[in-house]
Amino acid sequence: MKTLRIIPLGGLGEVGKNMMVMEYGENAIIIDAGLMFPESDMLGVDFIIPDWKYLRDKFDTVRAIIITHGHEDHIGALGHLMQELKAPIYATPLTQGLITSKLRSKKAAGEIEFRTIKPREKLQVGPFGIEPFHVCHSIPDGVGLGITTPVGLVVHSGDFKFDHTPVSGQPPDFAQLAKFAGRGVLVLLADSTNSDKPGWTRSEAVIDGALDQVFRQAPGRVMVASFASLISRIQQVINAAQRNGRKVALVGRTMVDNARIAEQLGYLTYPGELRITVNDANRLPPREVVVMTTGTQGEPLAGLGRLAVNRHRSLSIRKDDTVVISAHPIPGNEEMVFRTINYLFQRGANVIYDAIAPVHVSGHASREEQKLLINLLRPKFFVPIHGELRHLKLHSQLAQELGIPAENIAVVENGYTLSFDQKGMTVGRRVPGRYVFVDGAVAGDIGPSVLKDRETLSKDGFVLVVVPVDNYGRIASPPELISRGFIFLKDADWLVEAAQEVVTRVVNRDDLAGAGEIRGAVVSELSKFLYAETRRRPMVFAVVTRAFPTH
Repeated sequence: MKTLRIIPLGGLGEVGKNMMVMEYGENAIIIDAGLMFPESDMLGVDFIIPDWKYLRDKFDTVRAIIITHGHEDHIGALGHLMQELKAPIYATPLTQGLITSKLRSKKAAGEIEFRTIKPREKLQVGPFGIEPFHVCHSIPDGVGLGITTPVGLVVHSGDFKFDHTPVSGQPPDFAQLAKFAGRGVLVLLADSTNSDKPGWTRSEAVIDGALDQVFRQAPGRVMVASFASLISRIQQVINAAQRNGRKVALVGRTMVDNARIAEQLGYLTYPGELRITVNDANRLPPREVVVMTTGTQGEPLAGLGRLAVNRHRSLSIRKDDTVVISAHPIPGNEEMVFRTINYLFQRGANVIYDAIAPVHVSGHASREEQKLLINLLRPKFFVPIHGELRHLKLHSQLAQELGIPAENIAVVENGYTLSFDQKGMTVGRRVPGRYVFVDGAVAGDIGPSVLKDRETLSKDGFVLVVVPVDNYGRIASPPELISRGFIFLKDADWLVEAAQEVVTRVVNRDDLAGAGEIRGAVVSELSKFLYAETRRRPMVFAVVTRAFPTH
């Protein structure tokens, strides 16, 4: 019997860019392909995607890409992946619609083959028998996966929580989980995001009361910020507006597109009498208006970020506006989120976020729900997924408390190969992998050295010195210094004159031959001089030019 191999390429040891490969013989499937938001020190980076270098010489073995739900940390890398890989994408109807909208601007979008999956509908992909099952999360149409392999049954939880009163009205599929348990589960791959949260995650239903209170008491307009893919939250805002005599304007292309797709597929109800435009939101009595936009993570180009700095082309914050931020800050984004909140307060808005009122609940299981999933399935092996290392470790300890032996639990980070056969589970070598940074339309061309340069430039700026030399390699006229982000040279004549003397002295040395040696010596000596005088280390560049005779 061949070996089943599971290789996480993203999502283990971090929050985001979830991607997992499952291999048996010459057949492979990919589960999810998401993105991750950059940390505050990753200057200029828009987002991060998984490194699928390991797969590049195996693309012909990939039989399917299976997507568990439509959040960015599970679909955000598909646009880049599908430019390299030709394989069908399996997804539920809403997830498929969100992917299609996202990839519409990509060159490969029209060439992608989609295959629709539904909970409890079985499908065979090579040696893998796939059985999607409904899970509750903060977006409709999410699924976990039961995957029957020649080695045994693998259950991938997807992002989940056990919400008994979900907005969609469809509770978790406990019956399907019980069926899996009856057949015997070889390995459970389970969401660890909230493994440091005790108890049970609150139901989405608690948000309804909080929104009603805000909508009822707000003296003016209400602006709600949420993720564009959080369809259930859009529905809750529409429902609360209807109950409280307000109308709703959706603002932002992505949010409008996602709402349109969800409505067409029957996952969103948006009555015509509640629909208004941005112009209506500016014209109607403030107590009749709700505006819903994006920007919960402090993104400067999203709707809320533009409103906070008064750069939105259609809206501006008024004194009596109430802003509701219906999301938790993603780890690493806290600084940007709280800066945005402070700017909104400065503009006169009343800002309500989760620390003040229950206007957001997590879509992930807390510890008691994680215990319930393990006890329902009683897997032989357990692998915590989706979380930072601390989350994975805490989840593994919880599994041990429930009786799973420590030797049957694998706490691994991205790239480690897990092998399963008749002998058991083996943690193998780590495949090559790194962060792949996306900056604008460019992916992968930005590495640690570029980020280090950006950090240096952001802290100390740069100095460019133009060195004119004559035919004998001697200084022909005073060097010109140009600086940005270092000091204002016009206010530092003494430093400019001293730096020119240093450059002149270096260029006129007898041991330098050619422009390359001159350039290197100028950069070295000028860097030392500037640090000695200012205790700062700007990036120093030198350009050696040939001076033209004046006669």
